[in-house]
Amino acid sequence: MKISDINYRAISEVDQMPRFDLTKQPRKAKWYLQLLAWVLSFPETFIVKAKIKKIRMKGLKGPYILLCNHNSFLDFKVATRAIFPRRANYIVAIDGFIFRENLLRDVGCIGNRKFVSDSSLIRRIKYSLEELKLICEIYPEARYSLIGTSSILPKSLGKMFKKFGLPVVTLISHGHHLRQPVWNLEKRKVRTKTEMTQLFTKDELRSLSIDEINKQLNVAFKYDDYAYQLEENIKINYKDRAKNLHKVLYMCPSCNTEFQMKSDGNRIWCNNCGEIHEMDDLGRLHSLNSETKHSHIPDWFEWQRQKVKEELQSGKYHIEIEVEIDSLPNSTGYYRLGKGKLIHDMTGFHLSASIGDESLSVDKTVLANYGVHVEFDYFEKGDCVSFSNTNDTYYLYPTDKEFAVTKLHFAVEELYKLKTNDNN
Repeated sequence: MKISDINYRAISEVDQMPRFDLTKQPRKAKWYLQLLAWVLSFPETFIVKAKIKKIRMKGLKGPYILLCNHNSFLDFKVATRAIFPRRANYIVAIDGFIFRENLLRDVGCIGNRKFVSDSSLIRRIKYSLEELKLICEIYPEARYSLIGTSSILPKSLGKMFKKFGLPVVTLISHGHHLRQPVWNLEKRKVRTKTEMTQLFTKDELRSLSIDEINKQLNVAFKYDDYAYQLEENIKINYKDRAKNLHKVLYMCPSCNTEFQMKSDGNRIWCNNCGEIHEMDDLGRLHSLNSETKHSHIPDWFEWQRQKVKEELQSGKYHIEIEVEIDSLPNSTGYYRLGKGKLIHDMTGFHLSASIGDESLSVDKTVLANYGVHVEFDYFEKGDCVSFSNTNDTYYLYPTDKEFAVTKLHFAVEELYKLKTNDNN
């Protein structure tokens, strides 16, 4: 069976399946698998001419916490090169373990469900750092950036750093989104650069408050790949550079209509009002039939966020859609349960289904998710949104193919901020 296959199962069948073990302690990578990881990682980092600048890293060998930004699979390869010749444990979402759980555990991976509060994860990180004496590699944004810019970080990070009292290092890469954006995975020719910085020493962690730690971390995690492209004068001549851009830029800035944007080649346009934008080889947008409102792609993206925020503040926000439901109980693959209804409103997510004589009901409160995971044309099944509890992960595919799951990305983050009075 391939991951892209649709494998139907009854709700009761999936309920009886063993669950992914989130308590297994991590392992030190076997020497031959570590050697293989180096062999597989280094060539692509040389192809992109990756420059890794190390700041305040002299003499630091480990154990320490390594926090990496997340834009493409290239992130893992650059991180492997950055810490060479040392080994690490890596926190990986369980979809990465499908059909290869033993292999990933043997290479040092720690399985986790995204955006779930799980105390066992802290215990496994502790084991990695204190017992195995390894670097523990974490991607705190917990999903690929949709537009090559930074995402919200969990405030629990500062508390965790204080708890362990070990050095914290950031690995911020630039250009990885440009090379392979999550909405169009064809690789482009892009040179990249990375800064590896010891953000906090042991002594600094002792002297700083949790709030001060989180503030410094948020500053360190600011990045913008399209700004990097302009600064470095990186020209991308790939002819389909705007193809699928409408999956993240789903609202027209001219007529304010949602879900009528389309894109192909180097253009993105609105089917409602006819506005056309062309993307040049430096990643800038230019309107072909009116004034350009957002030449910088992340500006358009953040304008949409503001629109969703206004909808939330007015109390009018409500999404109710039909979805195909896939369950991921363990590493044996996805199981299609059937069609259901997904509601996202001011109280959070509500998933329900009545399939045959069986039913499913899953609720996720606003405070249970500071972010949400979305995918585009996921294993050729379509665009989807996913969320988890400790027992399962649900991948939800809207049957309305015009609906943009990116709107849910904004709504989850902005709802969380409103509920926690966080204006950042």
